Amino acid sequence: MSDDLRDLPLRERKKLRTRRALAETALRLFTERGYDATTLDDLCDTVEVSKRTFFRNYRSKEDVALAADSDLWSAYLDYVATLKLDGPLLETLRVALDTTLGAMDPDWDRRFLATRALSEGVPALQAHSLGYCQETTRAIVETVTEGARTDVDRMRLQLTVEIFVAAWHTASLQWTAQGAQGGRDTLMKLVEETFAMIPDALTCSA
Repeated sequence: MSDDLRDLPLRERKKLRTRRALAETALRLFTERGYDATTLDDLCDTVEVSKRTFFRNYRSKEDVALAADSDLWSAYLDYVATLKLDGPLLETLRVALDTTLGAMDPDWDRRFLATRALSEGVPALQAHSLGYCQETTRAIVETVTEGARTDVDRMRLQLTVEIFVAAWHTASLQWTAQGAQGGRDTLMKLVEETFAMIPDALTCSA
């Protein structure tokens, strides 16, 4: 039994196993058969669960296809919610991302890469990914607002989070473009390097 399941109650372990089985199977079927050619009925039949069970775990076909993204950002938001937020926020958010990436399961890299490759050829997934990015940005803003010790300038906070998300997006695109050479260590290094470029990027001339 994996370490992240060992300490959970039996009901939660079963629920997490079902969620993982749906995500793994969806990614495999979408890759092998094609996203449009694979129906939710196909997915549910393969995993041997009902559609009702599917919708208890994921909101849509697009949602399960992008599970690697939601796994990362759900874990990230849970972690940020535990922090005592003080000091430079952008650096705090970056360090939290570094911690979250380091704690993801060993198979997350493969799933993330496969998800990115799948999304490149499916407009519906590209659109869903953009929408999810907006949702995540709002969620980070709300989580920081709730955890801040003092009143937060909402406009400055929004801008900081947008810069944070853009830096992550830039680093992860570079990593996938390189074929994920070096694994997660390289991704985390690229994230650090990208954030270090932000001051120069703000004064970059055309």
